[in-house]
Amino acid sequence: MARGGAKQPQPADHADGSVPSSPPFEVGMFDSEGLQLYYEVHGQGPRVLVFIHGILLDANLNRRLATDLAALGNRVILIDMPGHGLSDKPRRASFHRMDTYAHHVINLLDHLGIDKAVIGGVSLGGNVSLLVAAQNPERVQGLVVEMPVLEWALPAAAATFIPLLLAVHFARPVVRRTAALFRRLPRTGNGPVDSMMNSLSNDPVETAAVLHGILAGPIAPTVDQRAATDVPALVIGHQVDQLHPFHDAEQLARRLPQGQLVQANSMLELRVHPERLTAEINQLLDKAWNAQDVAGRKAG
Repeated sequence: MARGGAKQPQPADHADGSVPSSPPFEVGMFDSEGLQLYYEVHGQGPRVLVFIHGILLDANLNRRLATDLAALGNRVILIDMPGHGLSDKPRRASFHRMDTYAHHVINLLDHLGIDKAVIGGVSLGGNVSLLVAAQNPERVQGLVVEMPVLEWALPAAAATFIPLLLAVHFARPVVRRTAALFRRLPRTGNGPVDSMMNSLSNDPVETAAVLHGILAGPIAPTVDQRAATDVPALVIGHQVDQLHPFHDAEQLARRLPQGQLVQANSMLELRVHPERLTAEINQLLDKAWNAQDVAGRKAG
């Protein structure tokens, strides 16, 4: 799937050396605004979903979801954003604004020759998907937004990320030694666990750049832009942690003209017991792509 002779990294190619010899999906690297970014393609066909990981995590987090949706006839594309996973890790905060991350999603669609896709993600990835829809509505067939981080999340976000940013700045030697330890540990084969281990393996300078960029730039479209995003949209929220308050999910589902709210039992449900939520996402994909078929027939 990679074009132009791009190198073919393995999906678990991390410092512990646990690399599958032949992954059951396509992987590739592409150039996006001077950065080499990693992606995976699960499944085939015209029903495309691009799904984006959370902050400091990577494609491992959503690989089970991609596999399950591919088995239902969808093509699911995972991407590691700059500073995450197997993608380049620039050490300047300007590379890590969420609105800039949204540009990379469109560049990935261009690279793969895809005109329109359903865009989605979890936490940071959900916010990036909203920004993709605001910046390039003509490229978005639908949205899947899991655990959005919007206005009601700001106090918890500050309480979470500012101490983390201070730690990677002022306790850098300790964080660097911890990262070196995690790089030596073998990966488990469990996507979410490996994603977290990869995050803890990052150099603190790289982590600081990501946190600086996210905190400095816009994290979501304006309320008016959200209200103008008229595509089938599934919003998944839960009532477990304050960083992803259920009220944000409720408000987003109300403001999106075609928004539908689904309450998860926990922030882990889609990774631990995913069947119910996977079915909900597949129904959203049915709705989004059936709407395109109807529009095409009317235009014809």
